[in-house]
Amino acid sequence: MRPTPYVASLRVYEPIDSFEPADQLRWNQITVTTPTGWDEQNRALRRTILVESPSLKADGAHILEHDGKKYVAPWSTAARCWAALDDFKSTLPQSVIKYFLPQTIEDAIYINSEIVEDKVSHIITQTWNIPPRWFSLFEPGDRLRGENLDGPFTVLRTSIANAKQRCTFAHESVKNAFGEGPIEGEIADLLAWLEIFHPQSIVECDYGGLATYLNKSLIENGEPGLNADTSIEDVNRSLAGLAVGDGALAGQGYERLVRRWRRVAAYEQAM
Repeated sequence: MRPTPYVASLRVYEPIDSFEPADQLRWNQITVTTPTGWDEQNRALRRTILVESPSLKADGAHILEHDGKKYVAPWSTAARCWAALDDFKSTLPQSVIKYFLPQTIEDAIYINSEIVEDKVSHIITQTWNIPPRWFSLFEPGDRLRGENLDGPFTVLRTSIANAKQRCTFAHESVKNAFGEGPIEGEIADLLAWLEIFHPQSIVECDYGGLATYLNKSLIENGEPGLNADTSIEDVNRSLAGLAVGDGALAGQGYERLVRRWRRVAAYEQAM
């Protein structure tokens, strides 16, 4: 089982030649067969035990080869830790933060924070669930699923041009149906994030360890495991319904999606 089996990731892989020469040299030494997923997760688990700044150690990257070209999704560990800290602090009153996060840990995360302040992460993660807006970036033909040494897996992969076009459609459909609001804003933020990267990039949604839980949930519900996962189709059906003003169609797709992933999220409470 994966070191952190409850995490799914949305990644953008940029062409390696779009990075600085020093980064190209370092990342060209990483082969496609290198278990970078395990390396990233093991280092994350280590940071839960040992207080160390993520900006003081050379960062890794995920590597992808497509049509003879190499693409890279840097871990952006320091930027992600810093952003996660800010997000966490924003949910709590200032007076109680110290009871959840010791100052020594906060200081370790903020070491050299000025270096990563303007850096954008190539990776977004989610625990115990996958946001519907992620699925809106893909079509069923983008899906690869099966089983490897880590267990069941599902990976969705498409060009960033396709992802942006589909995200724009999702945003317009939701905005026209409901107006501006939290859901519309989250899709707009996702689109703005995609706009930052190289136009030849590749976008990937990796279910990670959630594929194992989803497979288990579907089998327990009398379905044939991951082959019964129609999350992309459900989101596309819902958006198509919104686009033509068919609330019933939109609701059917969304309800199927939410019901499927709610069962996966329930495993967290069983831990």
